[in-house]
Amino acid sequence: MKGYLIAQINVNNLENYKEYLKNVTPIAQKYGGEYIIRAGKYEVMEGDWPFKRNVVIKFPSIEKAKEFYTSKEYEPIKKIRADNADNNLILIEGAD
Repeated sequence: MKGYLIAQINVNNLENYKEYLKNVTPIAQKYGGEYIIRAGKYEVMEGDWPFKRNVVIKFPSIEKAKEFYTSKEYEPIKKIRADNADNNLILIEGAD
């Protein structure tokens, strides 16, 4: 089954966050990651949705998604995101 990383993000410091954006894609791709959603236009249909940036990355498996998230390459990049944005992030197994 595919694995998905789903993130909800509010960027607090865009200048610093740009460094994260510049570096994260090649690392995700190394683990088979493919961006499905990356901060596109959205419309809230029910409830509250306090985050302005939404991201979904598809991986070959949930194990690969976890390898990406815990990798040495991603560790310093993850810190840039955490220091410059408020985030919710989950890894979830897909139905496919």
